Amino acid sequence: MGSAKNSSAARKARIEEMRRAERARERRSRVLTIAASVVIVAGLVVGGVVLVNSQSGKKKDAASDSKGSGSAGDSGHWTADKDGVKTWSGKLSRTHVQTKVSYPMHPPVGGNHNPIWATCDGTVYTKPLQDENAVHSLEHGAVWVTYTSKAKKADVDALAAKVKKTPYSLMSPYENQAAPLILSAWGHQVTVKSADDPEVSKFFAAYVQGPQTPEPGAACTSGAM
Repeated sequence: MGSAKNSSAARKARIEEMRRAERARERRSRVLTIAASVVIVAGLVVGGVVLVNSQSGKKKDAASDSKGSGSAGDSGHWTADKDGVKTWSGKLSRTHVQTKVSYPMHPPVGGNHNPIWATCDGTVYTKPLQDENAVHSLEHGAVWVTYTSKAKKADVDALAAKVKKTPYSLMSPYENQAAPLILSAWGHQVTVKSADDPEVSKFFAAYVQGPQTPEPGAACTSGAM
């Protein structure tokens, strides 16, 4: 009889122990479930913030891109001298910008421009330059020789030879101009008929590091292109 009672008590004790273990497992399970839920919710919140910021950044970038070409900051007009050299009468801004610039003249002779100049150490380019880089070269006192596909090869070759011998000068093709051969400096420009035109030498003598230069002595090496 006593043995039966002891067996029953032991059985009840084992059952109670099993119940306690089960309750403990349930509590641990609830804690883990709650913790996992918190992590998931936190992840969703962070992800939402990142997504919102990303979309906001894209909208800002799109808005920036949609602005298109910036202003050259130039005001004024051309005035012509007796020797045929045109001088820009008015303001030529000198702000550094990262965007494309819409210039009022082609090729441009000044205005807002890229922070990096086009290398202009007697440099002859066979491909068009970015206006914004070339304008920076003019700011450093360079003369820029440009030509269209209508220019005679002999003239292009002769002018290229002159540029190669002249520090603070550069040359490149430029289709969007009114004449086959044009020479430009900061604020000044002249159309020449050929490489033998006397205005070529006169223009180089007057404007390579001439008095019009906003930044005389500034570097013309190690630039863009």
